[in-house]
Amino acid sequence: MKQTFIITGGKIFTSDEEGLYADSMIVEDGVITWIGAEAELPVKDYPSIDLAGKRVLPGFVDAHMHSVILADFSRQISCLPPKVHSIEEMVSEISRARRKQGPDQWIQGWGYDEGKLAEKRSPNRYDLDRGCADAPVCILRTCAHIRCVNSKALELAGIDKNTPDPQGGQIDRDENGEPTGILRENARDLVMGVMPELTRQQIVEELVELGQLLASQGITAIGDMGNLEPGDHFDKYLEAAEKGFRQRAAIYYMWDHFADNKEFDIPASHFAKNRQIRAAGLKLIGDGSVSGRTAWMNKPYLGTGDEYGMPVCSDELMESAIAFCKKKRCQLSMHAMGAKAIERIVGRVYGEPKWTDGNEPHLRVEHVTDPTEEAMDQAIEKGIAFVTQPIFLYAEIESYLTNLGEDWMKQTYPIKHMLDKGVKLCFSTDAPATSWAVPSDPFPCIKGAVTRIAYDGTDCGQQQKVDVETAIKLYTRESAQAAGFERIGQLKPGYYADFIVLDQDIFSIPPEDIDKITVEQTYIAGEKIYQK
Repeated sequence: MKQTFIITGGKIFTSDEEGLYADSMIVEDGVITWIGAEAELPVKDYPSIDLAGKRVLPGFVDAHMHSVILADFSRQISCLPPKVHSIEEMVSEISRARRKQGPDQWIQGWGYDEGKLAEKRSPNRYDLDRGCADAPVCILRTCAHIRCVNSKALELAGIDKNTPDPQGGQIDRDENGEPTGILRENARDLVMGVMPELTRQQIVEELVELGQLLASQGITAIGDMGNLEPGDHFDKYLEAAEKGFRQRAAIYYMWDHFADNKEFDIPASHFAKNRQIRAAGLKLIGDGSVSGRTAWMNKPYLGTGDEYGMPVCSDELMESAIAFCKKKRCQLSMHAMGAKAIERIVGRVYGEPKWTDGNEPHLRVEHVTDPTEEAMDQAIEKGIAFVTQPIFLYAEIESYLTNLGEDWMKQTYPIKHMLDKGVKLCFSTDAPATSWAVPSDPFPCIKGAVTRIAYDGTDCGQQQKVDVETAIKLYTRESAQAAGFERIGQLKPGYYADFIVLDQDIFSIPPEDIDKITVEQTYIAGEKIYQK
C-alpha cells in the first residue's frame, strides 16, 4: 500500500550532495516529492509525523552479503565470541549438538577464526572427532573460504591421503600425508556432494526471518553475492517477498556453478531495475582471504619468503564470465583481495568498453584489500567500482597482524587514499564471512572505517580513516550505485522513501560509541516495516 505523509522535526542526512541536511520531508505514494527546511515546507493536507529531533539516514544498502547463507547460519553453531572462545568450547558445542540429534545428521557450524581461539590455531579433524565421531561435522571458517571437517565427513566424501588437490584448492595434510580435515578454497567443495541440502520451503522461511533482522539493522537493500553450492535462488526470493521479505535484492550468480551448464540463462525480464527482486550479474572468486593466507599478494606473507597466496579462478572461467556479461549487458563481480588478484581482473577488463546500459559499473571488484596505484588508476579511468569491508580489519585484526605484520596491515584497505584519488568505492559487510557475532550489523563496520581502531584497540592506520558523513555516503548512495539500484540510497525528490530513524545521533556521539547505536524505525517506500 502506497504511503503519503509529512516528516517534520527530524535531523535528516540525505547523502545527496545538492543538499546533505534537512529537517522535513514530504512522501507521496512511497516517493519523496520534497525535502528541505520546515520553514519552506509546502502546505499539504497530509498526516504529519514529528520526529522530535531524531536522526534520519537513508536506508543502508549492503552491496555485498551472502543472504541465503546468512539466513541458514542462524540454525548452526556460531563459533564466535561471546559463545565460543576456544577449540575446547567448540568441541563442547559440537557434543551438545550431537546429543540433540541422531548419528546420521550433519553437525554444522560457522565463524571460527584461529586468531580469536585460545589455542591460536585452526581446529582439525581430531578436535572435531572429540566432539562427535559417529556423525559428520563441518565448521566453516569466518572467511567462508576454508572448511574444517571431521573424520566421518572425510570418509563420506572419499577424501584420503591419495586424493589430489583440486585446481585452485588445497587439502591440508600432516607429516604422513593424511588429510587434517582442513579444506582450503576449491577443496572445500569436495564435501558438498555429501552434505544435506535445504528444502525450498526452509530457504524461503529463513529468508523471511532474515528480512526481519535486516530491517532491525536499517538495511533496506542488499546485494546477494552468491552461494558456496550450486542453485538458483531467484524464485525463492520471489516467494519470500510474497511472504514478507521487504528488502530490495540484487542477485549475483556464482559462475563456478553455472559455467558448464550450456542451458543456463538469465531471462532479460529478471534484470529489470524496477523489480524488488532482480538479477544483477555474475560473481567470480579470484583469490582467497588474508586471514587464510590465500589472498593473492604481490609480496610474501609475514614469516615466509615464498608464500603469496593463490589465484583461484582459471583464465577460461574468467573469460567465459566476461563473455556472458557482455552478451547479457550485466555486471561482473570478482572477489579479489590481494594486489595480484586485483591487477589481474582490472587489467583484463581495462581494455573493454563499458558493457552495461545503466549507470552501474560493468565491473565490481570485491574486498580490495591491497590495491596497487596502477589498478586504482585503471579503475578510475574505466568507472570500475571497488566494494570493500572495513569490518574485516576491525574484527579480524589478529590474523591480519599474524599474516601481514603491523606496518603492512596499516596500509591495507587504503580507503581515504582511494577516495582522494577518485575511486568509485562503497562499504558492505560480506556477512556472514567475517568474524563478528552479528555480521550484518552496519554500525561496527562504520565504526571501523571512522576510527581505524580494531575491536581490541589496535591502531589500524589513522591516515586511512574517514569522517562519519563519508562513511554513510559509502554505505547508502555509493552502495546503491555499485549494485545498480535506482532511486534509492539518497533522500531526494523522485527517490523512494527508504529511510531509517536512529536512537542516537551518529554525528554527535563519540566515534568509539557508534557500534552502540540501534535503529528505532525502518521505512521502505514510505511504509514502516520495523519499529523497535
